[in-house]
Amino acid sequence: MFNTLTSLSVSLVQRYLPSPFVFSALLTLAVLLAGIFSTDQALPAMVQHWSTGFWTLLAFSMQMALIFVTGHALACAPVVNRQLDRLAGLARTPGQAVLMVTLVALAGCWINWGFGLVIGAVFARALARQVKGVDYSLLVASAYSGFLIWHGGLSGSIPLSLATGGPDVARITANVITQPIGITETLFSPLNLTIVALLVVGLPLLNRAMHPRQGAKVADPAKLVEARSELPSRSTPAQRLDDSRILGLALVAMAAVYLFSHFSTKGFALGLDVVIAIFLFCGLLLHGTPERYMRAVDESVRGIGGIVLLFPFYAGIMGMMMGANADGVSLGRQITETFISWSSADTFPLLAFLSAGVVNVFVPSGGGQWAVQGPIMLPAAQALGVSPTVTAMAIAWGDAWTNMIQPFWALPLLGIVGLGARDIMGYCLIMLLYSGVVIAGAFYFLG
Repeated sequence: MFNTLTSLSVSLVQRYLPSPFVFSALLTLAVLLAGIFSTDQALPAMVQHWSTGFWTLLAFSMQMALIFVTGHALACAPVVNRQLDRLAGLARTPGQAVLMVTLVALAGCWINWGFGLVIGAVFARALARQVKGVDYSLLVASAYSGFLIWHGGLSGSIPLSLATGGPDVARITANVITQPIGITETLFSPLNLTIVALLVVGLPLLNRAMHPRQGAKVADPAKLVEARSELPSRSTPAQRLDDSRILGLALVAMAAVYLFSHFSTKGFALGLDVVIAIFLFCGLLLHGTPERYMRAVDESVRGIGGIVLLFPFYAGIMGMMMGANADGVSLGRQITETFISWSSADTFPLLAFLSAGVVNVFVPSGGGQWAVQGPIMLPAAQALGVSPTVTAMAIAWGDAWTNMIQPFWALPLLGIVGLGARDIMGYCLIMLLYSGVVIAGAFYFLG
Protein backbone atom coordinates (compact mmCIF):
# COMPACT_ATOMS: atom_id res chain seq x y z
CA MET A 1 0.00 0.00 0.00
CA PHE A 2 2.84 2.40 0.86
CA ASN A 3 4.57 1.67 -2.46
CA THR A 4 1.29 2.35 -4.24
CA LEU A 5 1.01 5.72 -2.48
CA THR A 6 4.59 6.57 -3.41
CA SER A 7 4.05 5.59 -7.04
CA LEU A 8 0.89 7.72 -7.16
CA SER A 9 2.73 10.72 -5.74
CA VAL A 10 5.58 10.35 -8.23
CA SER A 11 3.14 9.91 -11.12
CA LEU A 12 1.08 12.98 -10.19
CA VAL A 13 4.14 15.19 -9.84
CA GLN A 14 5.64 13.95 -13.11
CA ARG A 15 2.36 14.70 -14.87
CA TYR A 16 1.32 18.02 -13.35
CA LEU A 17 4.30 19.83 -11.75
CA PRO A 18 5.48 22.57 -14.11
CA SER A 19 9.14 23.41 -14.63
CA PRO A 20 10.77 25.57 -11.91
CA PHE A 21 10.63 28.66 -14.14
CA VAL A 22 6.95 28.18 -14.97
CA PHE A 23 6.28 27.42 -11.28
CA SER A 24 7.84 30.76 -10.30
CA ALA A 25 5.87 32.54 -13.03
CA LEU A 26 2.59 31.06 -11.79
CA LEU A 27 3.45 32.02 -8.21
CA THR A 28 4.24 35.55 -9.40
CA LEU A 29 0.85 35.96 -11.06
CA ALA A 30 -0.97 34.34 -8.13
CA VAL A 31 0.63 36.71 -5.61
CA LEU A 32 0.01 39.67 -7.91
CA LEU A 33 -3.72 38.92 -8.14
CA ALA A 34 -4.00 38.05 -4.45
CA GLY A 35 -2.35 41.34 -3.50
CA ILE A 36 -4.70 43.33 -5.74
CA PHE A 37 -7.89 41.76 -4.43
CA SER A 38 -6.88 41.09 -0.82
CA THR A 39 -5.01 44.29 0.10
CA ASP A 40 -6.93 46.67 -2.23
CA GLN A 41 -3.78 47.77 -4.00
CA ALA A 42 -3.92 48.76 -7.64
CA LEU A 43 -1.98 46.93 -10.32
CA PRO A 44 0.71 49.67 -10.62
CA ALA A 45 1.33 49.52 -6.87
CA MET A 46 1.77 45.73 -6.88
CA VAL A 47 4.03 45.91 -9.90
CA GLN A 48 6.06 48.54 -8.06
CA HIS A 49 6.49 46.18 -5.09
CA TRP A 50 7.52 43.45 -7.53
CA SER A 51 10.09 45.63 -9.30
CA THR A 52 11.46 46.93 -5.99
CA GLY A 53 12.04 43.41 -4.75
CA PHE A 54 13.23 41.99 -8.07
CA TRP A 55 16.90 42.83 -7.61
CA THR A 56 17.19 42.53 -3.83
CA LEU A 57 18.66 39.01 -3.91
CA LEU A 58 21.49 39.70 -6.36
CA ALA A 59 24.22 39.29 -3.74
CA PHE A 60 22.56 36.14 -2.41
CA SER A 61 22.15 34.80 -5.96
CA MET A 62 25.89 35.18 -6.48
CA GLN A 63 26.53 33.34 -3.22
CA MET A 64 24.29 30.48 -4.31
CA ALA A 65 25.97 30.32 -7.71
CA LEU A 66 29.37 30.16 -6.01
CA ILE A 67 28.16 27.46 -3.59
CA PHE A 68 27.25 25.36 -6.59
CA VAL A 69 30.32 26.11 -8.73
CA THR A 70 32.95 25.78 -6.01
CA GLY A 71 31.26 22.74 -4.48
CA HIS A 72 30.97 20.99 -7.81
CA ALA A 73 34.56 21.86 -8.76
CA LEU A 74 35.74 20.45 -5.44
CA ALA A 75 33.78 17.26 -6.05
CA CYS A 76 35.43 16.94 -9.47
CA ALA A 77 38.91 16.73 -7.95
CA PRO A 78 40.30 13.23 -8.62
CA VAL A 79 41.15 12.58 -4.96
CA VAL A 80 37.62 13.52 -3.86
CA ASN A 81 36.07 11.26 -6.46
CA ARG A 82 38.21 8.37 -5.28
CA GLN A 83 37.26 8.86 -1.62
CA LEU A 84 33.56 9.24 -2.38
CA ASP A 85 33.64 6.10 -4.49
CA ARG A 86 35.39 4.27 -1.66
CA LEU A 87 32.75 5.39 0.85
CA ALA A 88 29.96 4.57 -1.59
CA GLY A 89 31.44 1.11 -1.97
CA LEU A 90 30.28 0.33 1.59
CA ALA A 91 26.68 0.25 0.32
CA ARG A 92 25.80 -3.21 -1.03
CA THR A 93 22.11 -2.75 -1.80
CA PRO A 94 19.86 0.07 -3.08
CA GLY A 95 18.27 0.33 0.38
CA GLN A 96 21.64 0.83 2.02
CA ALA A 97 22.54 3.48 -0.56
CA VAL A 98 19.39 5.44 0.22
CA LEU A 99 20.04 5.19 3.97
CA MET A 100 23.63 6.38 3.59
CA VAL A 101 22.91 9.37 1.38
CA THR A 102 20.07 10.51 3.67
CA LEU A 103 22.25 10.35 6.77
CA VAL A 104 25.16 12.14 5.07
CA ALA A 105 22.85 14.88 3.79
CA LEU A 106 21.19 15.30 7.19
CA ALA A 107 24.55 15.60 8.93
CA GLY A 108 25.86 18.02 6.30
CA CYS A 109 22.79 20.27 6.36
CA TRP A 110 22.78 20.34 10.17
CA ILE A 111 26.34 21.69 10.05
CA ASN A 112 25.68 24.08 7.17
CA TRP A 113 22.89 24.03 4.60
CA GLY A 114 25.11 24.94 1.63
CA PHE A 115 27.63 22.26 2.52
CA GLY A 116 24.85 19.73 3.02
CA LEU A 117 23.25 20.36 -0.36
CA VAL A 118 26.54 19.95 -2.21
CA ILE A 119 27.88 16.95 -0.30
CA GLY A 120 24.51 15.20 -0.58
CA ALA A 121 24.44 15.71 -4.35
CA VAL A 122 27.99 14.55 -5.04
CA PHE A 123 27.60 11.55 -2.73
CA ALA A 124 24.39 10.58 -4.53
CA ARG A 125 26.34 10.54 -7.81
CA ALA A 126 29.05 8.39 -6.25
CA LEU A 127 26.48 5.92 -4.92
CA ALA A 128 24.75 5.75 -8.28
CA ARG A 129 28.08 4.79 -9.86
CA GLN A 130 28.70 2.05 -7.30
CA VAL A 131 25.34 0.48 -6.43
CA LYS A 132 23.50 -1.41 -9.11
CA GLY A 133 19.72 -1.12 -9.31
CA VAL A 134 19.36 1.96 -7.11
CA ASP A 135 16.63 4.39 -8.17
CA TYR A 136 18.52 7.58 -9.03
CA SER A 137 15.56 9.92 -8.57
CA LEU A 138 14.90 8.59 -5.07
CA LEU A 139 18.61 8.75 -4.27
CA VAL A 140 18.71 12.44 -5.20
CA ALA A 141 15.44 13.16 -3.40
CA SER A 142 16.93 11.53 -0.30
CA ALA A 143 19.95 13.79 -0.60
CA TYR A 144 17.63 16.79 -0.77
CA SER A 145 15.62 15.58 2.24
CA GLY A 146 18.57 16.48 4.47
CA PHE A 147 17.67 20.11 3.83
CA LEU A 148 14.65 19.64 6.13
CA ILE A 149 16.76 20.16 9.25
CA TRP A 150 18.89 23.11 8.15
CA HIS A 151 16.96 25.70 10.18
CA GLY A 152 17.27 23.54 13.27
CA GLY A 153 21.04 23.29 12.75
CA LEU A 154 24.18 25.36 13.16
CA SER A 155 23.50 27.61 10.14
CA GLY A 156 19.84 28.36 10.95
CA SER A 157 19.41 32.06 10.24
CA ILE A 158 16.64 32.76 12.78
CA PRO A 159 18.27 31.13 15.85
CA LEU A 160 21.63 32.67 14.90
CA SER A 161 20.06 36.12 14.59
CA LEU A 162 18.50 35.66 18.04
CA ALA A 163 21.90 34.70 19.43
CA THR A 164 23.45 37.81 17.88
CA GLY A 165 20.75 40.16 19.19
CA GLY A 166 20.98 43.88 18.56
CA PRO A 167 18.64 46.51 17.13
CA ASP A 168 17.66 44.44 14.08
CA VAL A 169 16.25 41.65 16.24
CA ALA A 170 14.42 44.17 18.43
CA ARG A 171 12.94 45.81 15.32
CA ILE A 172 11.85 42.55 13.67
CA THR A 173 10.28 41.26 16.88
CA ALA A 174 8.57 44.60 17.67
CA ASN A 175 10.71 44.85 20.85
CA VAL A 176 9.47 41.53 22.21
CA ILE A 177 13.08 40.27 22.15
CA THR A 178 15.56 42.91 23.22
CA GLN A 179 18.36 40.71 24.58
CA PRO A 180 20.34 37.97 22.81
CA ILE A 181 18.96 34.42 23.18
CA GLY A 182 21.69 31.80 23.16
CA ILE A 183 21.55 28.70 21.00
CA THR A 184 21.17 26.57 24.14
CA GLU A 185 17.59 27.88 24.27
CA THR A 186 16.92 27.43 20.55
CA LEU A 187 19.10 24.91 18.68
CA PHE A 188 19.92 22.83 21.76
CA SER A 189 16.53 23.08 23.45
CA PRO A 190 14.72 19.78 24.17
CA LEU A 191 12.03 20.76 21.63
CA ASN A 192 14.47 21.33 18.78
CA LEU A 193 16.62 18.30 19.59
CA THR A 194 13.50 16.11 19.69
CA ILE A 195 12.47 17.24 16.21
CA VAL A 196 15.98 16.73 14.83
CA ALA A 197 16.23 13.26 16.41
CA LEU A 198 12.87 12.12 15.05
CA LEU A 199 13.79 13.26 11.54
CA VAL A 200 17.29 11.75 11.68
CA VAL A 201 15.80 8.40 12.70
CA GLY A 202 12.64 8.47 10.61
CA LEU A 203 13.67 10.03 7.31
CA PRO A 204 16.28 7.42 6.33
CA LEU A 205 13.82 4.63 7.06
CA LEU A 206 11.03 6.40 5.18
CA ASN A 207 13.25 7.00 2.16
CA ARG A 208 14.42 3.41 2.14
CA ALA A 209 10.81 2.20 2.27
CA MET A 210 10.00 4.27 -0.84
CA HIS A 211 12.51 2.46 -3.04
CA PRO A 212 10.61 0.68 -5.85
CA ARG A 213 10.60 -3.09 -5.55
CA GLN A 214 10.87 -3.32 -9.31
CA GLY A 215 11.24 -0.92 -12.21
CA ALA A 216 13.78 1.35 -10.50
CA LYS A 217 14.93 4.23 -12.71
CA VAL A 218 18.69 3.86 -12.66
CA ALA A 219 21.01 6.63 -13.78
CA ASP A 220 22.59 6.68 -17.20
CA PRO A 221 26.21 5.62 -16.49
CA ALA A 222 27.50 8.02 -19.14
CA LYS A 223 26.04 10.98 -17.21
CA LEU A 224 27.75 9.94 -13.98
CA VAL A 225 31.27 10.12 -15.32
CA GLU A 226 33.00 13.20 -13.96
CA ALA A 227 34.44 15.49 -16.61
CA ARG A 228 38.16 15.02 -17.15
CA SER A 229 39.65 17.92 -19.06
CA GLU A 230 43.01 17.35 -20.67
CA LEU A 231 46.05 18.55 -18.80
CA PRO A 232 47.27 22.03 -19.77
CA SER A 233 50.27 22.36 -22.03
CA ARG A 234 53.55 23.49 -20.42
CA SER A 235 55.51 24.36 -23.55
CA THR A 236 55.87 28.11 -22.88
CA PRO A 237 56.82 30.15 -19.79
CA ALA A 238 53.26 31.54 -19.63
CA GLN A 239 51.76 28.04 -19.71
CA ARG A 240 54.16 26.83 -17.04
CA LEU A 241 53.07 29.77 -14.87
CA ASP A 242 49.42 28.90 -15.48
CA ASP A 243 50.09 25.35 -14.30
CA SER A 244 52.24 26.37 -11.35
CA ARG A 245 51.64 24.48 -8.13
CA ILE A 246 53.66 27.06 -6.21
CA LEU A 247 51.26 29.85 -7.20
CA GLY A 248 48.27 27.73 -6.22
CA LEU A 249 49.80 26.86 -2.86
CA ALA A 250 50.54 30.53 -2.18
CA LEU A 251 46.86 31.39 -2.61
CA VAL A 252 45.81 28.46 -0.44
CA ALA A 253 48.26 29.58 2.27
CA MET A 254 46.70 33.06 2.29
CA ALA A 255 43.25 31.51 2.61
CA ALA A 256 44.45 29.30 5.47
CA VAL A 257 45.60 32.39 7.39
CA TYR A 258 42.22 34.05 6.78
CA LEU A 259 40.24 31.00 7.89
CA PHE A 260 42.43 30.47 10.97
CA SER A 261 41.86 34.08 11.99
CA HIS A 262 38.13 33.75 11.40
CA PHE A 263 37.65 30.58 13.46
CA SER A 264 40.00 31.66 16.24
CA THR A 265 38.13 34.93 16.78
CA LYS A 266 34.53 33.90 16.00
CA GLY A 267 34.46 30.24 16.90
CA PHE A 268 32.81 27.65 14.68
CA ALA A 269 30.83 30.22 12.70
CA LEU A 270 30.13 28.70 9.28
CA GLY A 271 28.61 31.60 7.42
CA LEU A 272 27.84 31.26 3.74
CA ASP A 273 30.93 33.24 2.68
CA VAL A 274 33.15 31.03 4.83
CA VAL A 275 31.69 27.85 3.31
CA ILE A 276 32.31 29.22 -0.20
CA ALA A 277 35.90 30.07 0.74
CA ILE A 278 36.45 26.55 2.11
CA PHE A 279 35.06 24.98 -1.06
CA LEU A 280 37.04 27.30 -3.32
CA PHE A 281 40.46 26.94 -1.75
CA CYS A 282 40.11 23.24 -0.96
CA GLY A 283 39.24 22.78 -4.63
CA LEU A 284 42.28 24.79 -5.70
CA LEU A 285 44.49 22.75 -3.37
CA LEU A 286 43.18 19.40 -4.59
CA HIS A 287 43.29 20.29 -8.28
CA GLY A 288 46.84 21.50 -7.73
CA THR A 289 47.24 24.48 -10.07
CA PRO A 290 45.23 27.59 -11.07
CA GLU A 291 44.83 26.38 -14.66
CA ARG A 292 43.47 22.95 -13.70
CA TYR A 293 41.11 24.46 -11.16
CA MET A 294 39.86 27.00 -13.69
CA ARG A 295 39.04 24.21 -16.12
CA ALA A 296 37.02 22.45 -13.42
CA VAL A 297 35.17 25.69 -12.71
CA ASP A 298 34.41 26.12 -16.42
CA GLU A 299 32.74 22.71 -16.37
CA SER A 300 30.78 23.55 -13.22
CA VAL A 301 29.44 26.90 -14.44
CA ARG A 302 27.21 25.14 -16.94
CA GLY A 303 24.80 24.11 -14.18
CA ILE A 304 23.85 27.50 -12.68
CA GLY A 305 21.27 28.58 -15.27
CA GLY A 306 18.33 27.98 -12.93
CA ILE A 307 19.93 29.99 -10.13
CA VAL A 308 20.70 32.94 -12.37
CA LEU A 309 17.22 33.02 -13.89
CA LEU A 310 14.91 32.23 -10.97
CA PHE A 311 16.31 34.10 -7.98
CA PRO A 312 15.19 37.56 -9.21
CA PHE A 313 11.65 36.25 -9.73
CA TYR A 314 11.44 34.93 -6.17
CA ALA A 315 12.85 38.22 -4.92
CA GLY A 316 10.02 39.93 -6.80
CA ILE A 317 7.46 37.60 -5.20
CA MET A 318 8.94 38.43 -1.80
CA GLY A 319 8.60 42.13 -2.63
CA MET A 320 4.89 41.70 -3.39
CA MET A 321 4.32 39.61 -0.25
CA MET A 322 5.89 42.32 1.91
CA GLY A 323 4.54 45.31 -0.06
CA ALA A 324 2.00 47.12 2.14
CA ASN A 325 -0.90 49.40 1.25
CA ALA A 326 -1.52 52.83 2.77
CA ASP A 327 -2.81 51.21 5.97
CA GLY A 328 0.33 49.11 6.35
CA VAL A 329 -1.38 45.85 5.34
CA SER A 330 0.54 43.39 3.18
CA LEU A 331 -0.37 39.96 1.83
CA GLY A 332 2.20 38.28 4.07
CA ARG A 333 0.75 40.08 7.07
CA GLN A 334 -2.78 38.97 6.17
CA ILE A 335 -1.77 35.30 5.90
CA THR A 336 -0.01 35.46 9.25
CA GLU A 337 -2.84 37.29 11.00
CA THR A 338 -5.37 34.77 9.66
CA PHE A 339 -3.53 31.96 11.39
CA ILE A 340 -3.21 34.06 14.56
CA SER A 341 -6.98 34.62 14.61
CA TRP A 342 -7.47 30.84 14.73
CA SER A 343 -5.02 30.38 17.61
CA SER A 344 -5.19 29.87 21.33
CA ALA A 345 -2.27 29.67 23.72
CA ASP A 346 -2.22 25.89 23.26
CA THR A 347 -2.38 25.87 19.47
CA PHE A 348 -0.33 28.98 18.72
CA PRO A 349 3.06 27.23 18.22
CA LEU A 350 1.45 24.70 15.87
CA LEU A 351 -0.33 27.36 13.82
CA ALA A 352 2.80 29.52 13.76
CA PHE A 353 4.61 26.57 12.19
CA LEU A 354 1.84 25.97 9.64
CA SER A 355 1.59 29.65 8.69
CA ALA A 356 5.34 29.81 8.19
CA GLY A 357 5.09 26.79 5.92
CA VAL A 358 2.50 28.57 3.78
CA VAL A 359 4.48 31.81 3.59
CA ASN A 360 7.67 29.90 2.72
CA VAL A 361 6.14 28.67 -0.54
CA PHE A 362 6.02 32.30 -1.67
CA VAL A 363 9.04 33.65 0.25
CA PRO A 364 11.60 30.80 0.23
CA SER A 365 14.20 32.68 2.25
CA GLY A 366 14.90 32.35 5.96
CA GLY A 367 15.72 36.02 6.31
CA GLY A 368 12.71 37.09 4.25
CA GLN A 369 10.44 34.77 6.25
CA TRP A 370 11.67 36.28 9.52
CA ALA A 371 11.17 39.82 8.21
CA VAL A 372 7.59 39.06 7.10
CA GLN A 373 6.37 37.12 10.14
CA GLY A 374 8.53 38.23 13.06
CA PRO A 375 6.89 41.64 13.61
CA ILE A 376 3.42 40.01 13.71
CA MET A 377 3.99 36.63 15.32
CA LEU A 378 6.16 37.66 18.26
CA PRO A 379 3.79 40.32 19.69
CA ALA A 380 0.87 37.91 19.25
CA ALA A 381 2.80 35.20 21.11
CA GLN A 382 3.56 37.62 23.92
CA ALA A 383 -0.11 38.54 24.21
CA LEU A 384 -1.08 34.86 24.48
CA GLY A 385 1.69 34.05 26.94
CA VAL A 386 3.58 31.83 24.48
CA SER A 387 7.38 31.70 24.65
CA PRO A 388 8.98 33.97 22.02
CA THR A 389 11.75 31.39 21.59
CA VAL A 390 9.25 28.66 20.75
CA THR A 391 7.49 31.01 18.33
CA ALA A 392 10.73 31.92 16.59
CA MET A 393 11.66 28.24 16.19
CA ALA A 394 8.17 27.46 14.89
CA ILE A 395 8.74 30.04 12.15
CA ALA A 396 12.18 28.54 11.48
CA TRP A 397 10.85 24.99 11.11
CA GLY A 398 7.94 26.15 8.96
CA ASP A 399 10.45 27.83 6.68
CA ALA A 400 12.38 24.55 6.34
CA TRP A 401 9.37 22.26 6.06
CA THR A 402 7.76 23.33 2.79
CA ASN A 403 11.09 23.40 0.99
CA MET A 404 10.16 19.81 0.17
CA ILE A 405 7.53 21.08 -2.31
CA GLN A 406 9.33 24.29 -3.28
CA PRO A 407 11.94 23.61 -6.02
CA PHE A 408 13.78 26.88 -5.33
CA TRP A 409 16.40 25.40 -3.00
CA ALA A 410 16.75 22.20 -5.00
CA LEU A 411 18.25 24.04 -7.98
CA PRO A 412 21.93 23.84 -6.90
CA LEU A 413 21.57 20.14 -6.08
CA LEU A 414 19.69 19.38 -9.31
CA GLY A 415 22.38 21.16 -11.30
CA ILE A 416 25.01 18.82 -9.88
CA VAL A 417 23.08 15.58 -10.38
CA GLY A 418 21.63 16.40 -13.80
CA LEU A 419 17.95 15.87 -12.94
CA GLY A 420 14.87 18.10 -13.03
CA ALA A 421 12.46 19.05 -10.25
CA ARG A 422 9.80 16.64 -11.55
CA ASP A 423 12.19 13.73 -11.03
CA ILE A 424 12.39 14.17 -7.25
CA MET A 425 9.34 16.11 -6.05
CA GLY A 426 7.02 13.09 -6.00
CA TYR A 427 9.20 11.52 -3.33
CA CYS A 428 9.64 14.88 -1.60
CA LEU A 429 5.86 15.14 -1.24
CA ILE A 430 5.86 11.98 0.90
CA MET A 431 8.74 13.40 2.94
CA LEU A 432 6.74 16.61 3.41
CA LEU A 433 3.79 14.67 4.84
CA TYR A 434 5.92 12.65 7.26
CA SER A 435 7.99 15.62 8.46
CA GLY A 436 4.87 17.77 8.79
CA VAL A 437 3.31 15.27 11.19
CA VAL A 438 6.54 15.03 13.21
CA ILE A 439 7.18 18.76 13.49
CA ALA A 440 3.55 19.74 14.04
CA GLY A 441 3.19 17.10 16.74
CA ALA A 442 6.32 18.33 18.50
CA PHE A 443 5.11 21.94 18.57
CA TYR A 444 1.63 20.93 19.71
CA PHE A 445 2.71 18.62 22.52
CA LEU A 446 6.07 20.16 23.54
CA GLY A 447 5.67 23.80 22.46
